[in-house]
Amino acid sequence: MRMMSFALTTEAVEQRRKTVTRRDPKTWATLKPGDRLVAIEKGMGLPKGSTVRRLAVIEIVSVRVEPLADINDDDVIREGFEGKNAMWFVAMFCKHHGVAAPNVWTLDVRRIEFKYVEDAP
Repeated sequence: MRMMSFALTTEAVEQRRKTVTRRDPKTWATLKPGDRLVAIEKGMGLPKGSTVRRLAVIEIVSVRVEPLADINDDDVIREGFEGKNAMWFVAMFCKHHGVAAPNVWTLDVRRIEFKYVEDAP
């Protein structure tokens, strides 16, 4: 089963609060509803000999490409960030993905909605 990293939102996945994630639109292009993935804490940059920490098995509900600027406050909560708003999320996303401010309003993202189907295998 393919793995998807949730390094920035590990706690929200562990608490089953996160049900949406946004990714670079060039990634996860073949993902479709019904696909199952293993949610992991981190997959890249692990020290030699380390293993991934599995968090849950998730099932994809929907996938679409949309402008990052379309995010609303409800989806920020679904992203696992209670108490934050859409403007905060856009700034955080751009900072972590190295997107310069002028490109924020033209940036597309792949919005992936999922549900939890079982605890980590």
